[in-house]
Amino acid sequence: MDWRLGLIAVPVSDVDRAKAFYVDGVGFTADHDVEAPVEGGMRRFVQLTPPGSPTSIHLAGDWLEGSEPGAVQGLQLVVADIEAAHAYLAERGVEVSEIVREPWGAFVFFRDPDGNGWSVQELPDRS
Repeated sequence: MDWRLGLIAVPVSDVDRAKAFYVDGVGFTADHDVEAPVEGGMRRFVQLTPPGSPTSIHLAGDWLEGSEPGAVQGLQLVVADIEAAHAYLAERGVEVSEIVREPWGAFVFFRDPDGNGWSVQELPDRS
């Protein structure tokens, strides 16, 4: 039996601003942006997916109980070329750290407008 992680809720204060950041800045694909019926009314459901990823994020506005905007830290993307990823993010206006090289990989870091923290990792050559 496979257990695949499919969706991660990311708490944000402004769904439109966050969607623009992730789609226009980071390059995620906008999969869904719909109003969904829930108990007590309608809620907006925005799902975005990083290129090539089987896992998506959901921009949780005012309805993710127990999580404040910016509370999610340590989300990680993996890429084949950290230099290309760094250049891609910087060219699209994302405030991204310099490349950090460690024995377990090379990394860059960025935050969304609410402060949710991401790292991008290039895995070390294991050959």
